[in-house]
Amino acid sequence: MILEQAVLDVRPGQTDAFEAAFSEAKAIISAMPGFQRLTLSRCLERPDTYLLLVQWDTLEDHIEGFRGSAPYQEWKRLLHHFYDPFPTVEHYREVTTA
Repeated sequence: MILEQAVLDVRPGQTDAFEAAFSEAKAIISAMPGFQRLTLSRCLERPDTYLLLVQWDTLEDHIEGFRGSAPYQEWKRLLHHFYDPFPTVEHYREVTTA
C-alpha cells in the first residue's frame, strides 16, 4: 500500500466551492484501478488548508494510472484552480504501526 499525501492551500473565500467540487471529483478518483480510499480533512488552525490522504495499491496506480488517464483531466478541471500555491504531492510506504 502506498499513501499519497498533499497539503492543499485553497484560495481564501473558496472553501465552500472547493468542497463542492471535491465532492464531485472524488467519484473520479475512487473509480480508478488501484484506488483504496481517501480522506480529506480541513485544518482547524488554518481553515483554508486541507490535508488529502489517498491510499493506492502501488505508486504506478497513482502516477501512471490515475495521472495518465483521461478522467484525470476532469479532476484537474474541477480542482486545480482552487490551489495557491499548487500543492506538492508526496508518497509514503508504511514502516510500522501501533
